[in-house]
Amino acid sequence: MAARLGGLARRAGSVRSAVTLLAHYRMFGRYNAWANTRLYDAAAQLDSDQYRVDRGAFFKSLHGTLNHLLATDRIWMQRFTGTGSAPDRLDAILFEALDELRPAREAEDRRIVDYVDSLDDARIAGSIRYRRVSTPEIFEQALAPALAHWFNHQTHHRGQVHALLTGLVGRAPELDLLYYQRLSAKPAAG
Repeated sequence: MAARLGGLARRAGSVRSAVTLLAHYRMFGRYNAWANTRLYDAAAQLDSDQYRVDRGAFFKSLHGTLNHLLATDRIWMQRFTGTGSAPDRLDAILFEALDELRPAREAEDRRIVDYVDSLDDARIAGSIRYRRVSTPEIFEQALAPALAHWFNHQTHHRGQVHALLTGLVGRAPELDLLYYQRLSAKPAAG
């Protein structure tokens, strides 16, 4: 049995290795933008009280969590690129209204896609130096695992938004990566 499982793991590993890190992160950049669009579409259907109600999430409400996602994306993009503005707090409320937050989110998503599209193998193999928002120490981090952390962080908090939407209105949009991959693999309707 152990030999059989080991053989399956080796075969699965060889299939996974067919996808380069560049392709992987480029896919995640596009998935990120797609998932954010779906959540913002759903959030736009809520009334202001639903959007702002404290539902016990780490950043309390949809409003707080969506602002956190934009804040941390700006923080990480500044770390990765050395450009752009970044808040000095993880709980920063960058925009008070969803109709102001959404265009900023869309612009940041375009910036993220452009950034990951600009990467090459040498840059992926490199590192970044940065200071955490909460501490004065400087950290050096390999870029590839930093990107993995960043995209995982986005998924984590989008999952919270998904749960908040489900609790508020009984439904939330499909966000599974495999669903996105199936949709993006379909030829465009002409």
